[in-house]
Amino acid sequence: MANIKSAKKDIIKSAKNRERNVAIKSKMRTFVTKARKAIAGSGEAADVVKEVVAASRVIDITAQKGVIKKATAGRYKSRLALALNKRK
Repeated sequence: MANIKSAKKDIIKSAKNRERNVAIKSKMRTFVTKARKAIAGSGEAADVVKEVVAASRVIDITAQKGVIKKATAGRYKSRLALALNKRK
């Protein structure tokens, strides 16, 4: 355990940030999974596109907040778009 006051504050801040980041990343993963299932499923094309667009939006927000890097966000979105185009 830290003895210096600022170090104690840093530990608390890091824990809060980690909690926030885990929640945001979990939400992103949920949306990506939904989009992948929609692509793999036999649903209507319009619904599948909506799921992919929603996932892309959440991926962008996650990258904006600094939870994932821009390149990682681009990779996620690219793979979703590729899978969507293969389906068509």
